[in-house]
Amino acid sequence: MTERRGLTPLQLDALREVGNIGSGNAAVALSTMVDKKVLLSVPRASLVPLVKVSDLVGGAETPVVGVYLHISGDASGSMLLLLAESSAEELAHLMVSSGGEDELTTVEQSALQETGSILAGSYLNALSQMTGILLRPSVPGFAMDMAGAIIDFILVEISQSEDYVLVIETEFDIMQHKIKGHLILFPDLGSLDIILGRLGVSG
Repeated sequence: MTERRGLTPLQLDALREVGNIGSGNAAVALSTMVDKKVLLSVPRASLVPLVKVSDLVGGAETPVVGVYLHISGDASGSMLLLLAESSAEELAHLMVSSGGEDELTTVEQSALQETGSILAGSYLNALSQMTGILLRPSVPGFAMDMAGAIIDFILVEISQSEDYVLVIETEFDIMQHKIKGHLILFPDLGSLDIILGRLGVSG
């Protein structure tokens, strides 16, 4: 069943606040990790139809880098940090001060994987604190492929998914270089209502 869904103003504000808190904590951790000032901002938070996720990076055929992990606890699902391949390469080169080769080195891949882990963990912690929902992230995986293939892989890993995903746009600012990414929460069936039911509700 596919139905049109949207976020109420309260839910949208709460989701954006979760993103801001999570990105603030992640920025501190990333700055320490790479010994450089890393700034993170959240231009937008939204609810996106599952079938439109690939469009965030230019379509299903777009080469991307993904850092993905599973979520367990009171609500379950998967989380994906999705970066266009060129953005991922630029981010990795800046973080580890490499020579800027086109191919990602093992060290750069590890840095991106750790970045995704920190960002997702910070976001889930902020979401847990705001909603009271226990969310436990797994050890992250790393993939380089077309956007459609990575998303299909995630959907195979979870038994039943919602028709909508939560998307936190994330902008990295390192040494005056701005790089855009998307942090995407794929809720298991039933988990979206649990999360949205708590967002925007005070007390």
